[in-house]
Amino acid sequence: MNKKEGDHWQQLINEFLHYLETARQLSSHTLSNYRRDLEKFSAYCLQKNITDPTQAHSADVRQWVAQLHRGGLAGPSLQRALSALRSFYKYRSRQGEKNNPALGIQAPKSAKKLPKALDADNMQQLLSIEGDDWLSIRDRAILELFYSSGLRLSELVDLNIQDIDLPQALITVTGKGRKTRTLPIGSFAVKAIKDWLSVREEVNPADGAVFLSKQGRRLGQRSIQLRLKKYSLQQGVNQSVHPHMLRHSFASHMLESSGDLRAVQELLGHANISTTQVYTHLDFQHLAKVYDKAHPRANRKTDKAKDL
Repeated sequence: MNKKEGDHWQQLINEFLHYLETARQLSSHTLSNYRRDLEKFSAYCLQKNITDPTQAHSADVRQWVAQLHRGGLAGPSLQRALSALRSFYKYRSRQGEKNNPALGIQAPKSAKKLPKALDADNMQQLLSIEGDDWLSIRDRAILELFYSSGLRLSELVDLNIQDIDLPQALITVTGKGRKTRTLPIGSFAVKAIKDWLSVREEVNPADGAVFLSKQGRRLGQRSIQLRLKKYSLQQGVNQSVHPHMLRHSFASHMLESSGDLRAVQELLGHANISTTQVYTHLDFQHLAKVYDKAHPRANRKTDKAKDL
């Protein structure tokens, strides 16, 4: 392989990612995954002296997938890699190239893992953070909001002050594909957020982000992950807690109480109900009404905040 051949692949990948970012408005996380998968494929092709995407055949893709599988990559990750490759070639076809060697190729299936969720007692234990210092007040609001509304980590990080309507106990978030949805906030979360907003200004906020670091900047994803890990140990929860586990717990507890899969789908922001149906595999006995009736920390009708 010479540098020129590598640069050619890199240029085509960059063009494709620019299209996804500008035309499809995919998240930086998704773009990063696509880049990693496509660069793995281009490196594999260059090792086989395939210097241009048009030269790759389905046999090359099958061998690449097999190599990744032998290297320990699981079924969902392999499916994502194939999806990235199919999308890349579909984009190239719009540029006049007709070859798509990834079409029809399936990744090896792996056992379906059920999402991990905290039971109600462990969740109560995790949320019982004591202390009236700045960090404790902020972190209580973060945990309560995660569990109250089933947010993704990126949705919570991107949250701005104007996205919260405490008098109505509602929050507007931007999820995957830049789609927005409005969600209820339970009374425990409303109170925690009010407490946080009363001390938020102490660090001279640099922007309108809801959750800030001590330097006044928007709190990052890694910082929140580390704080959750800290509290799972501090509060005596017998497992390491991550943000998505709180989202799973929210969905599991809501579905257990309401039995309304469609409502849970809307609350989670799943485009396809098949994504939500994974929760029905757990052992469980229109939207705002279901939330008020089902969420263990709701009580919104009698406990609404009166002001911001």
